[in-house]
Amino acid sequence: MPHDAKIHVAGHRGLIGSAVVRALERQGYYNLVLRSRAELDLADAAAVDRLFARERPECVVLAAGRVGGIIVNRDFPADFITENLAIQLNVIRAARSAGVRRLIFFASSCMYPKRAPQPMAEHLLLTGLPEETSMAYAISKLAGLQMCLAYNRQYGGKCFVPVIPNSVFGANDNFDPASGHVLSALIHRFHAAKTRGDTIVTLWGSGAPRREFLYAEDLADACVMLLHADLSNVELPLNIGPGEDVSISDLAALVARVVGFKGSIEWDRSKPDGTMRKLLDSGRVRGLGWRPATALETGIRSTYDWYREHHREKATT
Repeated sequence: MPHDAKIHVAGHRGLIGSAVVRALERQGYYNLVLRSRAELDLADAAAVDRLFARERPECVVLAAGRVGGIIVNRDFPADFITENLAIQLNVIRAARSAGVRRLIFFASSCMYPKRAPQPMAEHLLLTGLPEETSMAYAISKLAGLQMCLAYNRQYGGKCFVPVIPNSVFGANDNFDPASGHVLSALIHRFHAAKTRGDTIVTLWGSGAPRREFLYAEDLADACVMLLHADLSNVELPLNIGPGEDVSISDLAALVARVVGFKGSIEWDRSKPDGTMRKLLDSGRVRGLGWRPATALETGIRSTYDWYREHHREKATT
């Protein structure tokens, strides 16, 4: 892929999209098509069509969409399924019409059956129901994944590449405890508790569920690799994860140590745990040569540094 290739990153200000932009720029790609939400509403089909007709990008990274933690997934399922379906339909269809050479679509590990064998290999998709609280989001992502595979089948080639990362964290994450994912929410909770001088932090659930966490910069490196990799003999979709998981209780202790919170952690077992384990089998993408470069604690420390720099005004709430 030449360094002047025109690449559209949809959602370039978000967690994954911003990491992809940084990875592309590190590797010398400079002809990036970037539009903020104020400049382009991806749920507006006509606006998306106009952008693709005017810019004619060679590659697309679809990192835009409505995302959130267990609480907002439970409380706003209609918003999650409606917005994600609209964005995916508009961008993937426009990319096909514009002759895009490759598109990366980010699906989600919550698509897997709630009781899937661990680690979860790609062939287990659609063999059971996803976890109930994230059902609407999971269905929207399954639809986007199947749309990519359907376009490949009908039109030939491996132009549309759906990938399934596990829990992603890093700079530009959502650190709101009410709507963010678990790791970013923990960073905010422990930092606020330390700032206020609290001695106890109470967290949802039992702490027993296990999760696999992927630093956004490592995911972005995988994405850039996939933009130009030879996928002719690779089965899609592709899981992307480090291959190791950690209990939420151990994660909380690690985040507390990184943040410097010295108090105790209590668990509210009246609140839901969600799926007990989500560990991906990432053998397919590892076969292409990708490996994560960042240890979990290193990624958390870097993310906490970014949080302290950018969220001072919210540090005690």
